[in-house]
Amino acid sequence: MKRRTLVSLVPWALLSRLHAASYLPPERTFIGMERFEQIVAQAQAGNWRVQPMGRRVALFGQAMRGTKYVAWTLEIDDHVESPSVNFHGLDCWTFFEVALGLARMIGRPKRAFTPEDLLREIERTRYRGGVCRGNYLDRIHYLDEWFTDNAARGHVRYITAQIGPVTRLTGRTNDEMSLNPGLYRYLRANPALVPALNRIERRLEQVPFDYIPKARVAECEPRIQDGDIIGIVTHRPRVFCSHVGLALRTSDGRCRLMHASSTAKKVIVDKALPDYLASVKAHAGIVVARPV
Repeated sequence: MKRRTLVSLVPWALLSRLHAASYLPPERTFIGMERFEQIVAQAQAGNWRVQPMGRRVALFGQAMRGTKYVAWTLEIDDHVESPSVNFHGLDCWTFFEVALGLARMIGRPKRAFTPEDLLREIERTRYRGGVCRGNYLDRIHYLDEWFTDNAARGHVRYITAQIGPVTRLTGRTNDEMSLNPGLYRYLRANPALVPALNRIERRLEQVPFDYIPKARVAECEPRIQDGDIIGIVTHRPRVFCSHVGLALRTSDGRCRLMHASSTAKKVIVDKALPDYLASVKAHAGIVVARPV
């Protein structure tokens, strides 16, 4: 019996306990097999596995330079949530997490790597507690929660306060998604999810949130390392972080932001971090997590 035929016969209650990739077809969950194989071959030829974790993340980020920017790459179905990767198009979130997933994957002693290997790494960091059960709210939707959840599970160190002087973000709600459900494919199809999402948002608002103001980032720049995950804190209402990228130390001694840019429409190595922040009025500062 073919795999998809077998899956269609499994009761939904049981199906919800299976790995999500088991019941969304591979053509939906993994796009760009040839590019994946090219990048993995490059990493194996260069023995990236022996590099420190942050350097590995930065190398994989550089390997994806030029990849087209595509928004909403996490929204792949109306109802079923699943770990997914798309090497043909990345947004700011999927860019940093694929670079991190590849760096974690290549560190394992295997002769050959498969899409399932990368999808499992994506599942570990993208979903609350590292498990996707096929439900949209299994996914971590806000960067501030991604940092704290993954730090609690030992995937990153949340080092904002160690990098530089911080200030507390106050008087701000963190409910952009529940207020704008029409922007999100899953929420449009499943409006009953919105109250539960709002309860998650209210919980996140109770967690103290400190960041480095952009006027102080220049003095912190020497302490930021290759592959650090840089969350961009915004002045916009209703959300704490509006963008994310990776730190890249360049030969001129600067720390530049490597990110999937909606302006450039591709993955780029941008200006030095203080200059990038200064160039966008809405940017308030940064938070920093270091892969381990």
